[in-house]
Order: sequence, then C-alpha cells, then structure tokens
Amino acid sequence: MRIDLEKILISKITNISLLKTQVKDWQNKGQKVVFTNGVFDLLHIGHITYLAKAAELGEKLIIGLNADSSVKRIKGESRPVNDQNSRAAILAALFFVDAIVIFEEDTPLNLISTLLPDILVKGADYAVENIVGSKEVLANGGDVKTIDFVQGYSSTSIIEKIRQQIPGKV
Repeated sequence: MRIDLEKILISKITNISLLKTQVKDWQNKGQKVVFTNGVFDLLHIGHITYLAKAAELGEKLIIGLNADSSVKRIKGESRPVNDQNSRAAILAALFFVDAIVIFEEDTPLNLISTLLPDILVKGADYAVENIVGSKEVLANGGDVKTIDFVQGYSSTSIIEKIRQQIPGKV
C-alpha cells in the first residue's frame, strides 16, 4: 500500500475561508460537523482518545490548531516543542480527522463563529458555559459537549518527565 502523505496534508490542512465552504457543504448533506481545538504539542494516548471520542459525536471532525505564536503566549517561550506544521501533519495523519485549520489568536472564537459547527467539544475540565464559542454554537442550534481526559497524560507532564530524567540537559 502506498500512502501519499503530501496528498493527505493538502486535503486536510486548510484555511478558514475554504473550510467555511466545506462545512456548509457537509452540513447541507446532513453530516454533523464536530469542532475542537488545542495545541496538541506532543501527541499522546490522551489526545488520541479525546479526538477519537470527539469524532464519534458526528461525521466530520475539524481541529482548530493553535499557531506557534499563540502557543508561546499561552504556554510560554519554551513551547511548542513541535512547530505548527509538524503538529498539523501528525493530526492530519489520523484517519478520523477531516480538517485542520491553524489559528493565530489566543482563542478559536473567530473560527467557531465563522464555521458554526454542529457540535463544539472541549475537555471535561471546562464547564460548558465557559467554553469559548459555546454561546455562538448554542445560539445557532448546535450542541456543546465535554469529554473526560485520560488521567496521567499531558504534553506538559511528558516534557517535565523528560527534564527530570536528563537534569541540566533540557
């Protein structure tokens, strides 16, 4: 079997204007569009489980991916470990991910307001009323869901574990 990675990346990594048209097309065909967002720096089983559960909520899964500049503002100068293009490519390789759009802002509010997905998803550490974009999605007749995390997994904890194992090197 030949896998054309470049074709996968081109077909899944997109911009907001192209994605807006695609979302409308999917919705016109009766397909439920699910949106989630995050940094997804060091992809781990917690991310995979979360994204798979999000994908199960509809027919199409869109990931809003924080650009490197927004990750630095949110998580500090040492992050991200992987640049936005690498993170997007890894996410695009997941068969249940349909589109990835990189955003520069600190929150995905503009993306969510523009795309108006049927279902907005975040981790269960958020209360629905505090999820960015929830008001817009609910006002448009959509739904907002939370998904429990797999305990013990986070990019931050993985980075810290590496630092502890190689003192003074990382």
